[in-house]
Amino acid sequence: MNKRNDYIDWDTYFMLVAKVSALRSKDPNTQVGACIIDDDKKIISCGYNGAPRGFNDDIMPWDRDGNFLNTKYAYVCHAELNAILNSNCDLRGTTIYVDLFPCNECAKAIIQSGIKKVIYLSDKYNNTDGNIVAKKMFDECGVVYEKYQEKNKTYTIKL
Repeated sequence: MNKRNDYIDWDTYFMLVAKVSALRSKDPNTQVGACIIDDDKKIISCGYNGAPRGFNDDIMPWDRDGNFLNTKYAYVCHAELNAILNSNCDLRGTTIYVDLFPCNECAKAIIQSGIKKVIYLSDKYNNTDGNIVAKKMFDECGVVYEKYQEKNKTYTIKL
């Protein structure tokens, strides 16, 4: 008997882990997940966008517009930052898979943590100020970023 041939490749596997992590997000508008791996293709950490640990997300504002203090932006930790903070090991030389290209604030955390490669699914905010700054910092600091090559497949997992 031969091995099966319809298994998923590594990039798809890790992007799916990021997408599954995003399912934990309670944000009603945008759910983002992240997965950090090492050179041995071992998962180091995962994260999703949500309230800081210990902050009651039932009282957190989830609005996108209005006074900054009454919007989610004042409170939410992005998926990339959560994945970095959830890790308990050295992240130098690792790769992060994210379903949304990192903002400039997350780009700083990625650079400072030593992550060397970003694989992203969507660049929804391409050419916005934060996106331009993130790419400029990545370029200057030697962080490689590349778009995930979508396979145009749907995966169904039954639990």
